[in-house]
Amino acid sequence: MAIATGCWVGNLPKAPGTWGSLVAFLPWLLIKGFTLPFYLLTLAIVFIIGFFAAGSAEKILDRADAGPIVIDEILGMFVTLTLAPNHPVAWALGFIFFRIFDISKPFPVSWFDQRIHGGIGIMMDDVVAGIYALISLHLLWFIIGNIVQAKLPW
Repeated sequence: MAIATGCWVGNLPKAPGTWGSLVAFLPWLLIKGFTLPFYLLTLAIVFIIGFFAAGSAEKILDRADAGPIVIDEILGMFVTLTLAPNHPVAWALGFIFFRIFDISKPFPVSWFDQRIHGGIGIMMDDVVAGIYALISLHLLWFIIGNIVQAKLPW
């Protein structure tokens, strides 16, 4: 349960997914400097551990994709922040994008959320939301960078 709930952050009374997404920054700060292959391996390990932890927690709580389960949000944030620019504004934008896609559940996030059950479904909808947020973050950062460079006199 400690893993599934992000060290019990998921038990906070309001918006457990948002709290889980925020707490993801703490371990992410430790792994963000990994080489890309090792970073992706770490994500795969978190996915596998999360799959088992979320599936077990779902049975213990006797609720499908119960709110206190936030390991999926933690992984979703790790996906979102893959190769993120080394700037706190970029990290905040990643958080905002991830929460937007996790809450609004555009296709195929909604498909995974509604059709795939158990630990795999719990994890996959947030992985896909994280991919959307990752793409959005990098596109926006690229656009912002080009606008800033266009206005610089040199």
